Amino acid sequence: MFKLNIFIILVLIVCALGVVTSQHTVRKLFMALEKEKGIEQKLEVEWGRLQLEQSTLIMHGRIERIAMEHLNMMVPAASSIQIVSINTAENEMNAESVKP
Repeated sequence: MFKLNIFIILVLIVCALGVVTSQHTVRKLFMALEKEKGIEQKLEVEWGRLQLEQSTLIMHGRIERIAMEHLNMMVPAASSIQIVSINTAENEMNAESVKP
């Protein structure tokens, strides 16, 4: 009977150590999860800021101003603008390739 009690106490101690170890592991994993959530929030804020910056950089007026100031470009006169449709361009390319 004494050996049975010792065995049960040893099993109880092993189980208690297993519970403590698993709780410790759970706490460490929870802390890591909270850290990753914080990183996720920071990245979401940065992503929003970058999207706002991108929308600012691609505004038509800004691009036109930079083209005029830095590249000395101007909008051509309406009489010198020529619109070419895809079908017209394909027909011209086919006509040029048929000529010997």
